[in-house]
Amino acid sequence: MKKVLVTGGTGLVGNALKTIVNEDSLEGEWIFVGTKDADLTDSNSTRALFDRVQPTHVVHLAAMVGGLFHNMNNNLDFLRKNLQINDNVLQNAYEHGCVKVISCLSTCIFPDKTSYPIDETMVHNGPPHPSNYGYSYSKRLIDVQNHAYHDKHGCMFTSVIPCNIFGPHDNFKQEVSHVIPGMINRMHQLIDENKGLPEDRKEFVVYGTGKPLRQFIYSLDLAKLIIWALVNYESVEPLILSVDEENEVTIFEAAEAVAKAFDFKGKLICDTSKADGQYKKTASNRKLRSLLPNFQFTAFEDAVKTSVKWYIENIDNVRK
Repeated sequence: MKKVLVTGGTGLVGNALKTIVNEDSLEGEWIFVGTKDADLTDSNSTRALFDRVQPTHVVHLAAMVGGLFHNMNNNLDFLRKNLQINDNVLQNAYEHGCVKVISCLSTCIFPDKTSYPIDETMVHNGPPHPSNYGYSYSKRLIDVQNHAYHDKHGCMFTSVIPCNIFGPHDNFKQEVSHVIPGMINRMHQLIDENKGLPEDRKEFVVYGTGKPLRQFIYSLDLAKLIIWALVNYESVEPLILSVDEENEVTIFEAAEAVAKAFDFKGKLICDTSKADGQYKKTASNRKLRSLLPNFQFTAFEDAVKTSVKWYIENIDNVRK
């Protein structure tokens, strides 16, 4: 029987996977683990987890993650902790005879100076953006390790590379959140703290110029694609999981979508003293489309609206 261990199973993508697994009554046993179940930076703790679960497959989501400003201030921690986590998980997957491992990377690992759109062949073509080099290099090395395990032991260890992810169960904590959950949390606070203020006097601050471009994928869409890859994708080469290029939006347009979901009628202003980070990292999903041409992504505004609704309904329990 298939037994799937999901590391980082209590986070954004882990919860999305759990939702889809339950909705579709997928075969096999799925075990979702978080930091309370094992310290994956520790080799003994990781080995004990694999001994206990005895998985046949692994979806490796666990990582130290954070938004732009958290990355900028903690590159060393992002590098060291993620290197430890990844090495422990992959080595134990090999030692325990796992049939397949799918690790989750990110489009932010690609070179800062490159041509667009980026594709799977360009991961190692140059240095990443200096704001997140610690995270980026640690994630790039998963691809290197996947090839090394395949070359030496024939392991089917592979990776998927999603664009910016958002959805229910996101981390809304301001210091570490990514752009959309950060906006959702700040927008809710602004509305809550200024209930008596006329709408035309309310101002929501967009960090940076608002001009950088991003592709955003809804977490439940990503979960469906990861499950498909677990069953159908048989290559050690990475696979980009991204919305189409024409679905790319500016940060300001993302803020407008969040404002619309909240029915916010105030002004959106840009604080240009804040860093923009990487201007763009447009990814091609041509390889995915060649394998799965008819996949339907959730419309961006609909996904933002659903995420805001979940946030409001779970306000007392969200990570913020």
